[in-house]
Amino acid sequence: MKKKFILSLTVIVFIILISLILGLFLKKDNKNNELTTIKVSEVTHSIFYTPFYVAIENGYFKDAGINIDLMLVSGSDNVAASVLSNDTEVGLAGPESAVYVYLGQEKNYLQVFAGLTKRDGQFIISRNSKEFKWNDLIGKEILIGRSTGMPGLSFLKALENEGISRDEVNINESVEFAELSGAFIGGEGDYVNLFEPLASKLEQNKNGYVVTSVGAYSDDFPYTAFYARKSYIENNQELLKKFSNAIDKGIKYTLENDGDVIAKKIQKQFSDTSIEDLSIMINRYKEADVWLDNPYVEEDFFNTLVSLLEDNGLIKDKVNYNELVNNMYE
Repeated sequence: MKKKFILSLTVIVFIILISLILGLFLKKDNKNNELTTIKVSEVTHSIFYTPFYVAIENGYFKDAGINIDLMLVSGSDNVAASVLSNDTEVGLAGPESAVYVYLGQEKNYLQVFAGLTKRDGQFIISRNSKEFKWNDLIGKEILIGRSTGMPGLSFLKALENEGISRDEVNINESVEFAELSGAFIGGEGDYVNLFEPLASKLEQNKNGYVVTSVGAYSDDFPYTAFYARKSYIENNQELLKKFSNAIDKGIKYTLENDGDVIAKKIQKQFSDTSIEDLSIMINRYKEADVWLDNPYVEEDFFNTLVSLLEDNGLIKDKVNYNELVNNMYE
């Protein structure tokens, strides 16, 4: 009788334990189901966007009730198109594309709601030498992608700041942004501008030498930002405030920690790159001081971008900061 009682008690305890375990799993699943998914299209997958990946991998978005569905959409014009067509809710790209859309009389135009980077993240790669002076570019061919995008515009500004006319350099704008590395490896150009990790990969494979940062010689302006359709921002303000706060946490973590610590956090985002190499790239960007202190895009800061577009003849009409920028970070 006693044995039957013990057996029955054991079965009951076992059932209770199983129920508790299942309950925990169900609770976890329910919690995940409560997350609001935001589809984000990024113009490139680069260490340049480290604070964004830190926010993902450190769980800052999930803590805010957000699940990030990230997809690569090469070309800032294509990122803008993906957001306008509602294929994605948020774009991560140069905010110049939002300006172009606005001036194109789109009713439900794009608004910047959070910033990420404050200067160019490209590095100039030389084919033949580690030694570099800006005058070395005179008479040589350099691949820069489209001159209407932020990478091209920033490089042209750096040239101007260094007292070199664009007419003195053979600037190749014919190669698509995503094809720059392959074209250079294939023998096209004397120099090429690339973001990390591509810049370091070329150097590691002895296809060129990283000689300088473009951002160190160009002006500061909102180089990369998060934007969405005007209607989406109006209807999801609390959600995007949480999104922006997650970005802010990612920025602060990145600024406060060294490359080794950060590399371990975001290695999942760059599984084919070692922790050691990631650390070097992150520290290279930290030295170049490319990230904003917080996601808020100031008016004077934004107007520097507008002036750059005007100076290059890309826009003629005036752009109103209050219509193009709707900061969700407070």
